[in-house]
Amino acid sequence: MGTSEFSWKLADHPKLPKGKTIAVVVLDGWGEANPDKYNCIHIAETPVMDSLKKGAPDRWRLVRAHGTAVGLPTEDDMGNSEVGHNALGAGRIYAQGAKLVDYALASGKIYEGEGFSYIKESFDTNTLHLIGLLSDGGVHSRLDQLQLLLKGASEHGAKRIRLHILTDGRDVLDGSSVGFVETIEKDLADLRAKGIDAQIASGGGRMYVTMDRYENDWEVVKRGWDAQVLGEAPYKFRSAVEAVKKLREDPKNNDQYLPPFVIVDEEGKPVGPIVDGDAVVTLNFRADRMVMIAKALEYANFDKFDRVRVPKIRYAGMLQYDGELMLPSHYLVSPPEIERTSGEYLVHNGVRTFACSETVKFGHVTFFWNGNRSGYFNPEMEEYVEIPSDSGITFNVQPKMKALEIAEKARNAILSGKFHQVRVNLPNSDMVGHTGDIEATIVACKAADEAVKMILDAIEQVGGIHLVTADHGNAEDMVKRNKKGDPLLDKEGKIQILTSHTLQPVPIAIGGPGLAPGVKFRKDIPSGGLANVAATVINLHGLEAPADYEPTLIEVVDN
Repeated sequence: MGTSEFSWKLADHPKLPKGKTIAVVVLDGWGEANPDKYNCIHIAETPVMDSLKKGAPDRWRLVRAHGTAVGLPTEDDMGNSEVGHNALGAGRIYAQGAKLVDYALASGKIYEGEGFSYIKESFDTNTLHLIGLLSDGGVHSRLDQLQLLLKGASEHGAKRIRLHILTDGRDVLDGSSVGFVETIEKDLADLRAKGIDAQIASGGGRMYVTMDRYENDWEVVKRGWDAQVLGEAPYKFRSAVEAVKKLREDPKNNDQYLPPFVIVDEEGKPVGPIVDGDAVVTLNFRADRMVMIAKALEYANFDKFDRVRVPKIRYAGMLQYDGELMLPSHYLVSPPEIERTSGEYLVHNGVRTFACSETVKFGHVTFFWNGNRSGYFNPEMEEYVEIPSDSGITFNVQPKMKALEIAEKARNAILSGKFHQVRVNLPNSDMVGHTGDIEATIVACKAADEAVKMILDAIEQVGGIHLVTADHGNAEDMVKRNKKGDPLLDKEGKIQILTSHTLQPVPIAIGGPGLAPGVKFRKDIPSGGLANVAATVINLHGLEAPADYEPTLIEVVDN
């Protein structure tokens, strides 16, 4: 994917010195919202971030991190870490995930591509299996896209279709699973009326079945494999509506952590295990939580768990989930081709780079930052460090996560003098915010602030520059609201906790002793977004950004 060094325009910035060490800090899930008791960032002790906001008005502002600013279809689409880091690293806005799939479905191109032709070869004699998140959250998948694909696949020859659903409760309200299942069951009944053998075969909650990421817990994927491929699960039901309603009766269960189940016929046999000759599509357009199941479905030499039975299938992803691994090798919709990212540009300009996070967000400051590209641009110029995340627990149990360990690695990299850029992601406010635990999220925000302090103190020591920002909102609003902005209550009068990302803007702050006195944020880009950050960082390194990048957020005012 990389381009040659000679295709870059290498140019020093006329007013900014080169060579200062720059810390680029991304606070994951740290948006800006009105202060109230559901704004964990407001409630938490965050003296460092507070001081950045209040200290220098010309060096703190908000940028957009959702919707069209990050390549998503509408302003109702909340941002996410993948598209956010794509924009932060690429410096341009690319059509992303849902938008790509929307276009492919609306134009019919999805049925003309190599990926669909590949799975279609199974339609005459075998089953088409669709595995994915059943939700209209728009972060990993969308219900309407599944509905269109069901219709299109049946019109293009699929005679037998099985769905393997994953319930959400993270990007949408907990409990909404029942309505989604009822909706899709009606669509399947309509298909059956037309002679298509279509039904739900298995299911489970997204955080407990199939959708793990970054190889954090392979047991999650194994539970999905057992239900989807082997037709084995601890719970068996005659219908998916019955399954979801019944399993949710246990107070320990919610949509995110619903245990795996299979649907069986009147004889107790599973209605849709994956067998030799079948076609399988993973529906999600977002990559991170599909890579592990893709490896299990595609790799012959897979060794992460005992698959017991490995059917010979035709497998395609909705998109290709990892461009470097070419995984999966077949996909229905081509990904955005992100070239000439800021990371590559800076390496070609002699900027030595250090990047670090813990497992759950390591790919964001490396793979996604670099345009969905694994590995180094130049291993002699870059060092990436991954700190293992806690596994086997939910993140609210240890809300400090690895923030201080990340900060220590960053501090040491800054003080070593080996790097011109030290880039980190602090995951706390996002990962703990997703649990819906307000008290734990407050602790998480404080821990992230303490980590920022450690990094900024090191920048102070070396006379460097800092840029602190975020990739999308989450922890700043932990309650579902009505159109007036008032908290929504459930039938028992309790607040409805919001576990998803938000539509809020995110802060960006610059500073440090190495920042030239005349540098400040421009006033003529009021609707600036995450894609503007790349040119800003390039300028702070004393370089001019490529001409086709979104414009820099800073200017130099001669004193």
